[in-house]
Amino acid sequence: MSDDLMTIRQMCETFDVTARTLRFYEAKELLAPVREGQRRLFTRRDRARLKLILRGKRFGFSLEDIRQLLDLYYIGDQQRTQMLRTYELAQQRLAEMQRQRDELNVAITELAEQLKWGEQMIASQDQKNAAE
Repeated sequence: MSDDLMTIRQMCETFDVTARTLRFYEAKELLAPVREGQRRLFTRRDRARLKLILRGKRFGFSLEDIRQLLDLYYIGDQQRTQMLRTYELAQQRLAEMQRQRDELNVAITELAEQLKWGEQMIASQDQKNAAE
């Protein structure tokens, strides 16, 4: 087998994904492995695309966004449109993640305050029970 091709098992081991994940991405037309009978052989292109898919998922991009970004590679402008659109989506995603972080920080602070109040109430009841 050529060094340029990887089996589904090799892809799973290399990228720490399941075979089901790879088949799912293939069904969504994000990956296009070479078919040899029932075998799937993944090319360098597939490996590069999978790296981008996994990175996009880690950043919270939808699979549809990722598919559209990957498709922009082929429009013939030396990936300028792809880079611009990726940058735009990344800025939007970063703003959303920062908003979510801020909301989470507020919730964490409020929960910590409620826990302190709860501790005080429990301690107060314990003292009351001990005095009786």
